[in-house]
Amino acid sequence: MSALVVYFSFEGNTKLIAEKIAETISADIVELVISRQYPQEGFGKYFWGGKSVIFGDKPKLLNETIDLDRYQTIIIGTPVWAGSFTPPINSFISKYKIYGKQAALFACHGGGGAEKCFVKLKKVLSGNDFIGEIDFVQPNKNPEENVSKAIRWAKGLFN
Repeated sequence: MSALVVYFSFEGNTKLIAEKIAETISADIVELVISRQYPQEGFGKYFWGGKSVIFGDKPKLLNETIDLDRYQTIIIGTPVWAGSFTPPINSFISKYKIYGKQAALFACHGGGGAEKCFVKLKKVLSGNDFIGEIDFVQPNKNPEENVSKAIRWAKGLFN
């Protein structure tokens, strides 16, 4: 089984979970890096993030090209912004046209929107076999519980 964990992390929550999933299943891991950063604080943080989702922004990715043909399973992790996945994930999906893979999804959020996010992701990733989805509420505020939850989920993906 060859697996890749691809994620974007804004405040470190998604990174924490992505790293634990990749470690648990011995997957390769790629953190999406973008050319411009979003505001980290105050009203601007929510305004620019929400606006970027609503307008379907696709920020430029600075990552090297990823050879998805090497992977049978793609696991995608995202924060939830405005009930959706983040613009860097939008860029990744648009660039790579993922099809015919096993796919799993995870989302980190502050209190909602994960179900809508998963519906939207599954729509743009149609043509793949979805093997799992899970969400985490503010993983950095309760890391032990969330890391344990991520490990259990990751171990169960291929059963």
